[in-house]
Amino acid sequence: MMNELVNPPSWRNDTVLPLPPQVRADAVAVDAACSGNPGPMEYQGIDLATGQRVFHYGPLHGTNNIGEFLAIVHALAWLQQQGRKDTVIYSDSYNAILWVKKRQCKTKLERNARTEALYNIIARAEHWLHTHTYTNQIVKWETKQWGEVPADFGRKG
Repeated sequence: MMNELVNPPSWRNDTVLPLPPQVRADAVAVDAACSGNPGPMEYQGIDLATGQRVFHYGPLHGTNNIGEFLAIVHALAWLQQQGRKDTVIYSDSYNAILWVKKRQCKTKLERNARTEALYNIIARAEHWLHTHTYTNQIVKWETKQWGEVPADFGRKG
């Protein structure tokens, strides 16, 4: 469990975070938070080597799954800009990982005046996925074994 980890263990020189041994530090962890579903949604990415937040977006009206999807695509685009083709992306959202692999956000969120801005961002993310190739691995963060993903917003009750 995450609370048993030392920050950082003495043998681990690749990170400032308490990471499980099986987690690579040359990675970006992503997560989304949503108050209600739908509701105000935001997402962020954390560099696991430095512990720094490397991007944040929102809040805007949406769903958690959309935020998780957009966070992965944002991480892919950011890592490509940085020339980091081997850096892993960790996400705790199985749905979002699947949507990225299929290059389509399969949301059922109603499209209306309130969600139009978000739908434009989704279209931009899907377009990026269709027009770019990437070699970064997208790995499911195993919350039950490793604790909360380091990009977690820490708002769970």
